[in-house]
Order: sequence, then C-alpha cells, then structure tokens
Amino acid sequence: MKMKLAAALAAGCLAVFAAHAPVAVADERGDGPLTLAIIGDWPYSKTLLDNAHLLINSIDADKDVSLIVHVGDIHSGSMPCTSAGILPPIAKSDPGWNQGIFYLFQQFQDPVVYLPGDNEWSDCHKSKQFSSGAPLQELASVRQLFFSRPGTTLGQHTQNVWSQADHYDPAWPEDSQFVENVMWAESGVLFVTFNIPGGSNDDTAPWTGAFSDPAAQANEVAQREAANLRWLERAFKTARSLRAKAVVVAEQADLWDPEAIAPGGAGLDKYTPFVQALAAASIKFKKPVLLLNGDTHLYLTDQPLADPTSAQGLIHNTPAVPNLTRVVVQGSTNAPAEWLRLVIDTRKAQPFSWTNVPYCANPNGSC
Repeated sequence: MKMKLAAALAAGCLAVFAAHAPVAVADERGDGPLTLAIIGDWPYSKTLLDNAHLLINSIDADKDVSLIVHVGDIHSGSMPCTSAGILPPIAKSDPGWNQGIFYLFQQFQDPVVYLPGDNEWSDCHKSKQFSSGAPLQELASVRQLFFSRPGTTLGQHTQNVWSQADHYDPAWPEDSQFVENVMWAESGVLFVTFNIPGGSNDDTAPWTGAFSDPAAQANEVAQREAANLRWLERAFKTARSLRAKAVVVAEQADLWDPEAIAPGGAGLDKYTPFVQALAAASIKFKKPVLLLNGDTHLYLTDQPLADPTSAQGLIHNTPAVPNLTRVVVQGSTNAPAEWLRLVIDTRKAQPFSWTNVPYCANPNGSC
C-alpha cells in the first residue's frame, strides 16, 4: 500500500513539476514527521569497508528512516580512482572500487540518493590519488553506474525522483547531462541535490600531468555551474508552486571551508554565484531552508549567512539570510563513526532537528 501511495504521489508531483501548478504537497505521511539518514565521506578505509554492515544495519534498524542521502566521496582523497576508460588500467588505480560501493548502496532497505564527490571524479588527476583517472571519464563512469536509471534512486526499495536529465530547461539542452542533480517532494518538503565538488574551488584548480586539458576543464566548470544555477532556480520555483513548508539542499562542497581561504588554499570564490543565488532564493522563499554538505569531515551546524558582517558572511558577500541553516556531516574516519539522523516536522516553527548516531567506535582501528 505504501509503495502504491508513493507512486501515486510521485506521478502527481511530476505533473505539477512540469507545469509548476500551485498545489499542496501531500503523501501518506501528510505533514507528519519525516526521518532521513544522512551520510558522507564513506567508506574511507578498509576497516569501514569491511564493517559496512554496521552502518547498513544501524540505519535499517531505525524503522522511522525512509530515505538515505550520501553527500559524496565514496573513498578518501588518498585512495585511487578507477582508471575509467583507460586500457590497460593505470597500475595504481582500483577499477572495481565503485562497483563495490554500488553493491553496498543496494544493500540498504530504503531508497538511497547519492551525490558525486570530488574524490571520485574531479580530483582523480591529483598525485595524492595516484594520478589514477581522467576527471571527465571518471564522472562519466560514475553516472553510468550509479545513475543508470534516471529518475530512480538506489537501494532495495527505490523511489522516483525528478532528474535534471529529464527535467532540464529546453533552452539549455546541455543540462540533460546532469543526471545526478535530482529533486523530490515529501511531507511538505522540497529536496534538491547538486553536483558541486569540494576541495578545488569547484574543480577550477588545474588538472595535472597527463590529464591537463584547460579547455575541457573550463567547459566542464562553465556548463555544470550554469546548470546548477538553473536547477536551483527551478527547485525553489517548484517549492513555491507546491506550497512546500521547507526546502532541503544537499551538495558535497563545504562552501565556507576555512582551509580553502587560508594561505595556499584553493579558494572559495567560484562557489560565490551559487551561494548568492541560494541566498536570494531562500530570502524570497521566507520559510526554513536546510543545507547539507560533506567534504570537511567534522560535524558542524551553523547559520553561515545570518550575519553579513561575520567572517563567514563576508566570504560570499550576501544579504542576511536568517532562515538558512547548515549541517556539515561527520566524516566516517572521525571516532566514533556516525550517521546523521535528520527529522523534519513541518508542523513546527523550526522543522529541522537531528542527532548523530554512532555505529563504529574506532573507524581507524577496529570497529
């Protein structure tokens, strides 16, 4: 019955999405609480890989959880990529890694929404990742494996979502390549995801060695950043049309990463157009907005745009945005390894609440 109702909701919302008609968000939960599991930067070690069942079992045991979001990085930044499209494979690459992670995602009972992180594509050229993959070929491989069914999540019980591959602006057909950008509506909430890699100022640090290709890199960045802005605009327009009571935005990069703006850091200025657009959209929306990201590994909650005169507020030069809250998801190598249990109850003035749930006491040793 639950699956039939979800399917009916998805079909109805798809029609609304196409037309942006102003109808209410509704499903079998009504506006009641919705619980999600948020993970990221996982698995980062052989210990975590060998003990993946601990995370899967912990989340599956929580019967309130209805969906899992992985905010990117399916291996560490000191592990190799897959040498996608290169034969013979680069000697230090790991061609089977992504397939193994795909298999793990498919073990979760509930739907899994995955966002690509920098470690599995944009940083694969770096020597610390053994120069083990061409960024665009790695991204193409990630898309082929994890997004082979556009508009459908991973996990044992899948869920329909709206993919930019199917719901792009016809004036910009190149946006159809961004199958990984998805959105969905549930329990009065509009969720939207973006491919925004961390670590290298939105993939603008030059690709190195044999993978250096300034023209291709500049084109990648320009097309993706433009597609993300259009997807963001459409997400908030859809939220208003659906009369959603809250919006959740998920992407990988820490848009306020302190290491990036320190001397010698990669910088954050290439993220500024997205942050400014998010600020403007949140102000216009007026209702609560939650931003989820990974990449910097340390759990953190803040309101990064609440005070334009603060150190954070000055980074991207936005107006005050008091209705935007952010959570940085705990990385899997910090002890204890935890997943974020996010509860959303739009009947409350502050609909977002969360707790960290430990599943591995010593991820750098033995769980």
